[in-house]
Amino acid sequence: MAASLLGLPPGPADRTRPALRGGPHPPGQYRWRVPSPYVELNRAQWRALRASTPLPLTQDELDELRGVRDPIDITEVEEVYLPLSRLLNLFFLGRGGTRDTVSGFLGETVQPTPFVIGVAGSVAVGKSTTSRLLRTLLARWPDHPRVELVTTDNFLYPNAVLAERGLMERKGFPESYDRRALVRFVQSVKSGESRVDIPIYSHLEYDIVPKARQTVERPDILIVEGLNVLQAPPAGSLGVSDYFDFSIYVDAKVEDNRRWYIDRLLALRRTAFTDPRSYFREYAKLSEQQAEDFAIGVWGAINEPNLVENIIPTRARATLVLHKSRDHAIDRVRLRRF
Repeated sequence: MAASLLGLPPGPADRTRPALRGGPHPPGQYRWRVPSPYVELNRAQWRALRASTPLPLTQDELDELRGVRDPIDITEVEEVYLPLSRLLNLFFLGRGGTRDTVSGFLGETVQPTPFVIGVAGSVAVGKSTTSRLLRTLLARWPDHPRVELVTTDNFLYPNAVLAERGLMERKGFPESYDRRALVRFVQSVKSGESRVDIPIYSHLEYDIVPKARQTVERPDILIVEGLNVLQAPPAGSLGVSDYFDFSIYVDAKVEDNRRWYIDRLLALRRTAFTDPRSYFREYAKLSEQQAEDFAIGVWGAINEPNLVENIIPTRARATLVLHKSRDHAIDRVRLRRF
């Protein structure tokens, strides 16, 4: 019964004879039904897995955490993110298996290391809100009060470097990031370094801030959020995802992502882009139609190609996929079983 409630297959893979079209088949030839590595749950099934997890968040706190044009509400926190925080807590408590085994084999003292979570997805899909919300919820579990959030935007090359390399129009594509620096950072945190400093990216200035640094000091949990964090590394090398203990992909249809991106840019045009320091301050002077045309052009030239070519192909590498419907609400969850 439990298997059917969770949408699990009914047992071991079935072995069935293929249809006998096209003539006889060689004796002993069978077709195997390959089980999916994921179990898919609708929102009601996922909600039931919250168990007795308390809600440690107020509406005012949620309002501060949500992104531009992100309609997430307390109900979604209760039904989606509390079960997820419970699952992550269970993964955190059970994380020591391989590490403890290797340390015991080598006769070493086991040293606690941060639990690293990767969060991936398209521009405007809501992965930043997901990451900020998880940081807040996870920090309120007694087992891991120190939770740090780092965005891979901090590892974009400065605009001067991108311009020199002819990559300003490719900003956000994998080649626009200092991937080696990102891997070194996560490796350093994972290995237990007491203090690691990294650059800071300003969305207002659309550039790395000179001399500004974010300091990460031995967190219990590190959340790494970005477009391409699940990208497979080049052959023979390690990627940032090799250091993840758990990974999340925030998913939606491409056409929904497109609409959300356009709506977000139009909202920013009326708010953040009016700041004289904003890199996009000229955008705020456009008419509504001009601004929408600009957003459509940027999506078509940069964001959609990056999504289709580089981001969506990494979805299958995630431990868990949160799928959003057209109204931005999460309607189903896919969890990797093996």
